[in-house]
Order: sequence, then structure tokens, then C-alpha cells
Amino acid sequence: MKIAVSANGRDLDAAIDPRFGRCAWFIIVETGDMSFEAFANDSGSLGGGAGIQSAQFVASKGAVAVLTGNCGPNAVQTLNAAGIELFVNQSGTVKEAVQRHIKGLLNATTQPNVTDHHGMGDVAVSETSQAVSPAPGMASAGGQGGGMGGCGCGRGQGRGMGGGKGGGGRCRS
Repeated sequence: MKIAVSANGRDLDAAIDPRFGRCAWFIIVETGDMSFEAFANDSGSLGGGAGIQSAQFVASKGAVAVLTGNCGPNAVQTLNAAGIELFVNQSGTVKEAVQRHIKGLLNATTQPNVTDHHGMGDVAVSETSQAVSPAPGMASAGGQGGGMGGCGCGRGQGRGMGGGKGGGGRCRS
């Protein structure tokens, strides 16, 4: 069985990288004989969509499980759709985490343990982190502004306030 592990290095003694989508390396381990392949994560430098791209990558390598520290909602959705089991809040080395999985000591989840775009900064996360939704009555950024010109005049700043109903052409405000 192949297991993908987010890692800071390229071997079994590497520490687990707590970021799934923006980890430095993916170590794909064959649990039968502990052979492995290391792949640099090219998705880590993307402005957005790193979790989705990373999930698609590990699926393409035949992984049936992912061991990582944190995983956001977009990556989780992609992993769930691919039928890949997810084990979050992992730490230690790649080898230690894989051995815990082999011994049946880990519990799979189908839920994210951090919010989307979480790995874009260097923020430390506790093991009790939970994905959160905006408070009732609070809108999340909808990106409905009309851009800089044309309809809406682009004054919405990504908050859905641009209107988007103008007739095009020059901004009249």
C-alpha cells in the first residue's frame, strides 16, 4: 500500500512538514517493504490552489492514504473525492508516522483541520486547530467587484460592492 507523507526532507528520517499543500517534499512510501520515492512539491509556490494540486499529485502517484500535519478544505475535498484516506495532526519523522499507520494507531478524518490558504504564512498551529466559517451575518470575500473599469468601476475591493451592472466603458465616479 502506498502512503504519501508531507515532509521537510527527501528520506524516511525527514521531519513531517505540517503543511500539506505547501510542504517541501512528498515521500511516497510502500508499506510492504518501506521502499520510498521522494518528490519535490512544485505546488508550494503557487499563489492559490496548492492543496488541490498537491492532492491531485499524490493521487496520481497511487497513494491510498496521506499523513500530514494540517490539511485545508480544498485539499480535503479533493482527497475525499479520490478516495484517499487522510490522517492529520502528524508529527515526528516520516518513518515514525508510517509505522504508526501500519500499527493502526491513527484515526482518519474527512474534515479539514485548518482554514483555506492557511499554509501561505509561517503561522504555528496547535493540534486543536479547527476550520472556521464566518460568523452569522458576516460575509466572506465574494470577489464580485467589477475590476478597474467597465462595469462596477472596481471599487469593491473584492467585497462584492462593485455593483457589476454598469454598461461598460469609462468609470463615471
